[in-house]
Amino acid sequence: MADLPTGFWSGWITVLTLVSVAGLIWLTLSIYFSKDAKESVQDHVWDEDLREGSNAPPLWWFWLLFASLVFSLIYLMLFPGLGSFPGYLNWSQGSRVAESYENYDLAFAEARADIAASSLASIQNDLQLMATAQRIFTRECAACHGPEGRGQANLFPNLLDVDWQWGSSAEQIEQSIRQGRSAVMIAWETVLGPDGLEDVANYVIQLAESGAPQDHAGRAAYEQNCTVCHGVDGAGNSLLGAPRLSDDIWLYGGDLDAIRHTLSEGRFGVMPAFESRLDDAQIKLLVALLAR
Repeated sequence: MADLPTGFWSGWITVLTLVSVAGLIWLTLSIYFSKDAKESVQDHVWDEDLREGSNAPPLWWFWLLFASLVFSLIYLMLFPGLGSFPGYLNWSQGSRVAESYENYDLAFAEARADIAASSLASIQNDLQLMATAQRIFTRECAACHGPEGRGQANLFPNLLDVDWQWGSSAEQIEQSIRQGRSAVMIAWETVLGPDGLEDVANYVIQLAESGAPQDHAGRAAYEQNCTVCHGVDGAGNSLLGAPRLSDDIWLYGGDLDAIRHTLSEGRFGVMPAFESRLDDAQIKLLVALLAR
């Protein structure tokens, strides 16, 4: 019953509830059972034809109020309503949600275990399972990677191409989903200086297009500062999350301004971990959907 109020608020809710019930009881008694209610009141006439009467409220009002009081008292005894008192039925919205999760786990635990133990090929050949995988992707991944997985906003990678920053094997994709990824491309402006930054940016563009010449002005700075992650030939390193620079696939944009900004400011993309959000079956379905 952790969702019930405690301390001051528990007492405050209890006082308000009891005062409201007592007020309703007092109102009912004062209308139907007080001495003044039984005494005759002289009629008054206003503006010649407006008569102020003394008719008592109809009796069905009394029974309606009485039924409301009885219902309220029974409800307060059985269900939460008096602060932290849980009621004799010990019911709460939180317990209902927990019970629903337990029932779901019991009903589908075996089926989910079978999916988690299945091979990727068998899952990929099952149209119903792949439709389920697509729904999971739409719910969990499409906000960043787009509904079709093509990436968006020059911030989130395309999942349909062949160039994966952290590797595209089933094992690497599962690791990315389970544990998340944190990229660290540091800012190089203070190291390279304005001229060096411009030279390296141009060198990377030529490296991606056709291979940079040996005598390029940015080659020395590139080999001194960038090859430890991206390689001499720009092939990248999926173990470090260093993307390939020798193709025309770019996450943050491949024009001169975008590359210059990447070198100047750095990039720190984050892929959150989903291991605590998705179960083994859901992760297996996502891997089967992406590793194709």
